[in-house]
Amino acid sequence: MDFNIKKTDGPARTGELKINDKKVKTPNILFIDTDRFKKPDSAEITISKDKIKSLKHKIIISNNFFYPKDASKELHPSKIKTEGKKDSAVVYIIGNAFQLFQKTTEFINYIVTLREKIGNHKTIYTPVIGDPNSFALLTYLGVDLFDSTSAIIAARNNILLFPDGKYHKDELKELPCNCPICNKIKIEPSEMSYQQILDHNYHIMNNEIKNVRNMINNNSLRDLVEKRVTSSPNLMEILRKTDSNHYNFLEKKTPVTSNTKIYATSQESLKRPEIRRFQERVITRYKKPNSAKILLLLPCSARKPYSFSKSHKFFIEQLRRTHNPHVVHEMIITSPMGLVPRELELVYPASSYDIPVTGVWFEDEKKMIKDLLRRYLENNKYEKIIVHLHPEITSFVKEILKKPMITCVDKPTSDESLDKLFKTLDKATNQFKKVETQKRLIENMRAIMCYQFGEKTAKILLEDCQIKGKYPNYRIMSDKTQLGMLVEKRGFISLTLNGAKSIQTSRSYWVEISDDFTLKGSVFVPGVKNADNLIRIGDDVIILQKNKVIGVGVALMNGEDMKQNMFGEAVKIRHHV
Repeated sequence: MDFNIKKTDGPARTGELKINDKKVKTPNILFIDTDRFKKPDSAEITISKDKIKSLKHKIIISNNFFYPKDASKELHPSKIKTEGKKDSAVVYIIGNAFQLFQKTTEFINYIVTLREKIGNHKTIYTPVIGDPNSFALLTYLGVDLFDSTSAIIAARNNILLFPDGKYHKDELKELPCNCPICNKIKIEPSEMSYQQILDHNYHIMNNEIKNVRNMINNNSLRDLVEKRVTSSPNLMEILRKTDSNHYNFLEKKTPVTSNTKIYATSQESLKRPEIRRFQERVITRYKKPNSAKILLLLPCSARKPYSFSKSHKFFIEQLRRTHNPHVVHEMIITSPMGLVPRELELVYPASSYDIPVTGVWFEDEKKMIKDLLRRYLENNKYEKIIVHLHPEITSFVKEILKKPMITCVDKPTSDESLDKLFKTLDKATNQFKKVETQKRLIENMRAIMCYQFGEKTAKILLEDCQIKGKYPNYRIMSDKTQLGMLVEKRGFISLTLNGAKSIQTSRSYWVEISDDFTLKGSVFVPGVKNADNLIRIGDDVIILQKNKVIGVGVALMNGEDMKQNMFGEAVKIRHHV
């Protein structure tokens, strides 16, 4: 038995489980197939009374394994043996999953600890638990395999399963869906037989597990999770506790770049790992441009990046009309991101989110904005602060600001408000020494690099450099040598080979490959000798061999996984010697 990962989305992943000569997609459902419980025709993998050679010898199993009454004795703990070798198992069964699931904290801790101990190239199977409502969340935590027990138990209790919850047949006044089973029968829901309900449950199960796989492949599983948990207090509790107590586990599996838009439609979106990471980096890594003496707070826009929107073009026009625009630092106030410096508007997820606009701010959002702004201003000092925000936002933001100049009269884009913004900016900027364009461009690029690589690396790369080109495709030049380029699609600096060599001494974001490894299009896991734990999926990384820079590329897994995984592509090479 072998397992290969195909695509990851946070801790979740799609994969291929090879059992004898058959390949099965994961996540997937093990359908029980006995005299009493016949598997559906759509089943890709089964638990049968027949001798299960495919699951023999490769399972680590708890003595508390809960198995269906009619399941084969081959599945009994006393009958299953491992090869006796370290890490020989491919499938890890959580034998007491049902009991653990009743205690959310213990269950989450167990799953997270198990995944961290066994690594990525092992699958986790949770017998008995898992239904269409919970598949998305359990897969998000790292579970790969489920079984059909919940469908059988539900059918025995006349309960029909759906992705948004469970319904007793007597609660339904008409046939509940257009699945082949419900479409075919001509009776009232209350008259549905056990077998009809079971067939319906099997169909819904299969549909949802395919839906989960599609969401993983589209980097959208978290969106699905947030939809599904709203119908279950227990599932909501698991998600909230995972977000609160296991941020590090989620964050290190979450890419720093993505083409997928985030739909922040619930309070749970505030806790998404990619959003929390952005917020923390703005506070702990990012450093404002040194020349910026005036902070200008602006509202967000529906279109991203903000500067491409109609409203922000108005704001930018007023700023450019002044005689000293580069002394001003623009900061966008938005939910769920918090604070977005203008230089980071291309960075994921600030470049790729959408929210419902109601004009109403929840207390959690207000608290988040105020806390972040307070922490930011402790690390980044300004001599003046101009607030050009909607009145409702201004009302709670001004509480933590010292003598803010408020320029929004009614709405930020009205003629009266824009006129007041220009006059306030023009007067304020004239009080400071003129900042030249090139100087500010270098500082802006340094701010981006501080967010991306850290302050030490940013300082080394930009020493004695110039910025060429037009926004957003700025190039970092040292004499006539290009060291890197701001790429609109990624929002990050993509390094050239010369750029990678220039920052080697910073000892950050590096991957060391084996001495006998020949570098071509990609670095695969077997060739990785060591890697920086700071690396996340999507990061630019330096390739080292015998302590020399021989390439630069984009990470396809985090630094820890590069060292621990047995298979897979670790780095996609962009330039090499």
